[in-house]
Amino acid sequence: MNTDHRLSGVLHLLLHLMEASGPIPSDRLATALDTNPAVVRRTMAGLREAGIVTSEKGHGGGWRLSSDPEKLTLLDVYRALGSPRLFAVGNRCETPACLIEQAVNVALNDAFQEAEALITAQLATLTLAALSTDFSERIKVYATANHRENTHVI
Repeated sequence: MNTDHRLSGVLHLLLHLMEASGPIPSDRLATALDTNPAVVRRTMAGLREAGIVTSEKGHGGGWRLSSDPEKLTLLDVYRALGSPRLFAVGNRCETPACLIEQAVNVALNDAFQEAEALITAQLATLTLAALSTDFSERIKVYATANHRENTHVI
């Protein structure tokens, strides 16, 4: 089963937007993710509908962060992406006639619901600002170790 990388990718883009002094066009954001600008536009459109980003058309246009990074949680972003499935594992049949399979489904569903609740609770405690702080600390360490001042620009 395929892994959904949208949350990780969108968080990457949001950090770029947070650092930017102006709007960033879809093609530059696509370069950061090594993907197609149409994929970026489609994904960012959902974030725009959730009020997380805004877009500006025309020359000099692009995407801007419109949410407060101190208040924007990873759970907010996850939900803006449509709350994709967290697990690739699932029941063989959702409505089985077999009593054994019904027992298996109940046990698995309970475990999955508990795990999902833990993950979403953790996502609710993490903000975009916290990710930015982590990034800033990492870039300082990297720059010091490599004797560089600016190491990450799209």
